[in-house]
Amino acid sequence: MANTKLLAVLALLQVISLHIHGVAASTVNKHRHKRFGGRCHISGFLYGKAGKCNKENGSVCCIPGHHYPQFRCSPPVSSKTTATLTLNSFARGGDGGGPSYCDNRFHKDSERVVALSTGWLRLDSTRRCNKMIRISGNRRSVLAKVVDECDSVHGCDKEHNFEPPCQNNIVDGSPAVWKALGLNENIGEFKITWSDA
Repeated sequence: MANTKLLAVLALLQVISLHIHGVAASTVNKHRHKRFGGRCHISGFLYGKAGKCNKENGSVCCIPGHHYPQFRCSPPVSSKTTATLTLNSFARGGDGGGPSYCDNRFHKDSERVVALSTGWLRLDSTRRCNKMIRISGNRRSVLAKVVDECDSVHGCDKEHNFEPPCQNNIVDGSPAVWKALGLNENIGEFKITWSDA
């Protein structure tokens, strides 16, 4: 009798184990589909720490202990990719932090340059460093050169001006880009579309 109960318990455990493995495999396949199917979800969280943060251009500074989402991907790029345009100074001493990722240089605020979220810059099989993109918004359009990464994974450190990681849909534009689109820099962000030029 005891052996029968033991066998029943073992059989039940085996069924539960098979079910768990089936759910795990299904979850892995679902995440693979989402990643390669064009969707992009939060890949982790970064714990905030504070430091000397330049608040120029409305920069949001990290809060100690706050959890910030990280993205290792960005939405798929099309002929009219929806994005959020933010404002950034790529000049020495500006809120962009160190030199630009693509050319290891600083850029004057009068140059039409941008940083793209990590996934758009280098993780969708298209390296966009030093290439031109077309940005459209406010019934205007402008060409801008991609010179930097708006890091969607790392942040809250000196290299990133103690700012949180970027969202996965950011085009971080210089003051010259904002001016060309006829936008008021005080609004801080603006919905735009962009495409490879």
